[in-house]
Amino acid sequence: MKVRWQGSKLLVIVLMLACNQPVGDPSEVTSSSRSEKSAEVTASETDDTGERISITFLGDSLSAGLGVDEDEAFPMIVERRLRELEWNVEVTNAGVSGDTTAGGVSRLGWILRQDPQIVVLELGANDGLRGMSVQMTQENLRWMISTAQEAGVRVLLAGMMVPPNYGSEYAALFNGVFPSLAEELGVPLVPFLLEGVAAEPELNLADGIHPNSAGHRRVAETLVPYLETILRDLAVKDPSPAS
Repeated sequence: MKVRWQGSKLLVIVLMLACNQPVGDPSEVTSSSRSEKSAEVTASETDDTGERISITFLGDSLSAGLGVDEDEAFPMIVERRLRELEWNVEVTNAGVSGDTTAGGVSRLGWILRQDPQIVVLELGANDGLRGMSVQMTQENLRWMISTAQEAGVRVLLAGMMVPPNYGSEYAALFNGVFPSLAEELGVPLVPFLLEGVAAEPELNLADGIHPNSAGHRRVAETLVPYLETILRDLAVKDPSPAS
């Protein structure tokens, strides 16, 4: 994997991501079942051919889709794409702008009470961008993954990185957290969620900070193969094509 850091441009991007403060409460999330803009649920997805698989994105402003319409955020694009591929899924977007791993720890209990089969864990970037303890970030992520696993939930860990501007030692420690935890806890890892998107002007909003709709589509393309692998492991593919 090659990650291109474009100096101060990417530093500005990640700093601005860190400035988005958490808003709302954990129940203020987006589910396709509550959005008129989401793809309609077909008969094949509600009959007795198979149980719908619930996927929850536990994340920050990236998952929340800051600056784009609700249905343009990558979690909802992932849902539509998986349905096109005949997977019987429903996605809940539990992204909260500005959230940290500590915020994720406080919200995880509520998330698990919704009985998801899969959780996409997209947290940690704001920890690094605020210079928080790498050890604490790692412990928070470890606790969330382990707690979800104990509840019988499959976890997909979305890796994040901080640029060298934060100091080579800190960046190396932080960037190493995600692959280390993935190996330790046996969870699949997306090495860098924003691969091919970060610092690419045509894939970000006019402020150069957050992905635009095209950027969110690129992130969704990155995620879908990982989620398909988990779905195959669950052996619940819906034989009826989605319309």
